[in-house]
This record gives sequence, C-alpha cells and structure tokens, in this order.
Amino acid sequence: MALSPKGRQSGRANLQVAAQNNGFAPGSNGFAPLDKNSFEPLYFQIQSRLEQQIRAGKLAVDDPLPGEAELSRIFGVSRMTARQALQSLTTDGFAYRERGRGTFVRAQKVEKHIAHLLGFSAEMRLLGLRASTEVLAKETVAATPQIAALLHLEPSAEVTMLHRLRFAEDEPIAIEQVWIPHGRFPGIGAIDFGRHSLYETLRKRYHVEIDSANETIEARGATREEAQLLRIALRSSLLVISRTLLDGEGRPIETARSLYRGDRYSAVLHIPATSSLASGERNVGRKTSRRRTD
Repeated sequence: MALSPKGRQSGRANLQVAAQNNGFAPGSNGFAPLDKNSFEPLYFQIQSRLEQQIRAGKLAVDDPLPGEAELSRIFGVSRMTARQALQSLTTDGFAYRERGRGTFVRAQKVEKHIAHLLGFSAEMRLLGLRASTEVLAKETVAATPQIAALLHLEPSAEVTMLHRLRFAEDEPIAIEQVWIPHGRFPGIGAIDFGRHSLYETLRKRYHVEIDSANETIEARGATREEAQLLRIALRSSLLVISRTLLDGEGRPIETARSLYRGDRYSAVLHIPATSSLASGERNVGRKTSRRRTD
C-alpha cells in the first residue's frame, strides 16, 4: 500500500509530531476524556475515539496513529491498554501495522447491504464511489452439473460465462464470475460488460424483472491467483457470496459467485422482527427469521 507523506515518516519523534498535528497532543480537545467508571473497557473507549477521528475525516488513509507511549500519555493509561486499543483498531479494519514503523489508518470498509438486490455499479454510485470493471473472460461454455441445476437447465446446456474484476476508485475490491442461460438471452455475449451494467442490460434489453434471490455467504482465504488480482496477501480474508437471481415466475436469470476483499467489505443485513417476536411470544425449539428484500 502506498503511503502518504505523513505515512512515510519514521521514528518516535516523527510520530509524535504527526500526532500533535492531528490533535493528539496531551491536553488537546481532540478527544473526550475517558470515563474510568464506565462498564466499557478503557481500551475500547480509546479505540472508539480513534475511530471517530477516522470516520470524521480528521485522519486520512495512511496517516500515522500515535504509538503506545503517546496514547498512554494522552489518556493516562498503561501501555498495555494502549496496545490493546491499537490491536483492536487493526483487527476491526480501521488500521494496519508496519513492523518497526507504527500503525497507520486503513481505507474504511464498504458496507454491502446484502438484502438489497443491487449490481456492483449501482452500489458504488449510492456510496459516492467511482466504479470501473476489467473483463477477465467472457465465453460460451457448457454448464457444469452444478451450474445447470442452479439455472434449471439440461446437463451441459450452453451458458454465457462472464468473469470480471471490479474496482472502486481504481482499487480492486471484488472478483465476480457469472453464468447466464445462453438460449434465453441471445446476443448477450456480444455486449461489452466492461462498460455496461449486467443488471441494467437484463432489464432494458431483455425486459427481465429481478424478483428475488437465493444467496449463501461464507468466508475463506484468498488463493494465489485471487490475491494477485485483488493486490492482497495470500490467504487474506475474502467474503464469498453465491447468488442465484430469480424472475417473477421463479425462473433463474443468472447464478454468480462474488469474492469481496475482507479488509474492504463488510456485510450488512437488516432483519425485522417477526410479529411473534415483536409481541414477546416465545416459540420453544423453533427459530424463525424473515428477510426483507428492498
């Protein structure tokens, strides 16, 4: 990751100067004081105050954070408490560490609202980010038994396979592989999906209305090829979403697998309470949930 001029500073003295410039100096008004009588651990209070600075834009990507000694002086806590705050900030994806250099601000995660059936380009527009796409492969192939079953096709039926690398602000953050019934959408293989949205094409050109989706979510480490495409370390965390879109008649439109960078994405799902839960009723031995699709 390329560092900003501040991020290239090294040594305790330089980190202390950077900390003072960002409002971290002891006695400054940059932070609310800790509540040492609160049930919240002190390290968590420090972490929350640092997160507030990052979310407010007072700390930019690659800016250095104060070290353990500086945080202990600012908040009047032990170095162990300060160390735990920095570690938690790193674990939650707000910072990254460089051995011998310090802790720096990481680009914030994109929240993916998985109950909303939006394409990648539409999601990025809503977040105010510029999306772009590199088409890695596009071809007509024979469906595997698994793909044929998901698309309700005969074994080895032809499907259009689309493999794309998705970018937000020129940073690769997702790999998508999509399979579409070839016979249902004639000519779809000729469309440049590096420039055009697949979902918009299905709606406008083929008059398909997306009604619902079957979806599974899992986490795993990146393979060597995936890590190279996404510019991350081998076995870095990936959020894997497998989805099959259905039209109003329950017919599959496409099936896809998307790999999102775990350091740049977090999955968000809004689940409203069922009427029985809302009224305080209890169903022993049975768990009920309802998912809303917007």
